[in-house]
Order: sequence, then C-alpha cells, then structure tokens
Amino acid sequence: MTSASDSAAARARMVERQLRRRGIADERVLAAMARVPRELFVPESVRGHAYADDALPIGEHQTISQPFVVATICALLALEGSERVLDVGAGSGYQAAVLAELASEVVTIERIPTLAEAARTALAIAGYANVDVRIGDGSRGVPERAPFDAIAVAAAAPKVPRALYEQLGEGGRLVVPRGSRRGQKLVLVVRTADGPVERMSLPVRFVPLIGDEGFGEN
Repeated sequence: MTSASDSAAARARMVERQLRRRGIADERVLAAMARVPRELFVPESVRGHAYADDALPIGEHQTISQPFVVATICALLALEGSERVLDVGAGSGYQAAVLAELASEVVTIERIPTLAEAARTALAIAGYANVDVRIGDGSRGVPERAPFDAIAVAAAAPKVPRALYEQLGEGGRLVVPRGSRRGQKLVLVVRTADGPVERMSLPVRFVPLIGDEGFGEN
C-alpha cells in the first residue's frame, strides 16, 4: 500500500516533470495539482500508475485524463478563486477536484450513473464538499445552476455546444476539445458582448461527448 508521504512525493514529481517543465506556469494550478490525491480517482488495479504521464482507464470505456491535459484546461480557464464552474464529463471526478481547489463552487455532470456515483464517493473521501455531482446529458449543461464563470468539457465535440456557451456569464470562459472522434484541439471560447472569441490550444484526443449537442447517442 502506498503511504501518504509516497503519494505526496509522486505528486510533487508529477508537477515538476510533467507540468512545470512542459510550460504550465499558473502557480495556482500547479499548487492545486500538487494537492489533489489522484490515486483516489483511479481504479485500484491501476493505482500504481496514478501519477504516470498517461490517461488511465476508469471503466465504462472512459478514461481519466492525462495530468498535463487537466492542468492545461485549468490554466486556460484562468480561475481566481471566487468562480462557479461547470465540469462536463465528470468521469472519475479528478478534474472536478482540481477545479474545486481553484474555484469556490463546482457543478459536475456525468451521463453514466455508475461513474457519477463513483466520482461522488471519491470526491467525498477526498474532502471536496463544494462539488455538486449531477447525472445527465453534459452537452446540455446544467441550466438551473447557470450562469457559470467557467466551463470545462472533458469530452470531444464536433462544435462548441451552443447550450454550454449560453450558460456562460459575460466574460466567462469555456474550454472544449473540438474536432472529430479521431482527434481534436482544445479551444478556449470567451463570451463577450460582441459574441464568442476563440483561441486554439494543444492537440488532444478525448472520448466523444455523447448527447444532444455532441456526437449523438453513440
């Protein structure tokens, strides 16, 4: 069994080697990644690889994203600490936990009930009481909790989901992997009075966003 000190050391190495050396410069994001116990958000069978520079399987044909990608998404959102954030595609709950370190309130939505329940359990064990876990079509967001200051999407969409953009407050930021099922680029979308302003980021490969404003129903 890995001790708490071993896990803390592994997180410190991850932050230094996988994040800081590869250009993640937001100190709040680096500190958040150093605090979240990633081993609690992966199946026991792959727990020994919790801090590897890889996406890992979490069941139901889904994955927990590579630490560098999670850190990149969080850095693009440029959170200051007082925001309400929507996390689309809860998966294991790991990204929601990192966002909870960076914002005052996180709403996360997952379409697969077993994953949502596992994420809720892991978040509770890790102590993240400021995360509201929902089950539903993430491509439609959570309109009853809008507006959001930031939205992070952890599944690929063929275009920016209109429903998510409309749930952003003025000046809100949305990060989504946009492209085909085979490959995408992270896109930062900022809501302005003149309409959406976009900036492209790194190439990625995410599981597809399934739902009304994603890739349909599988």
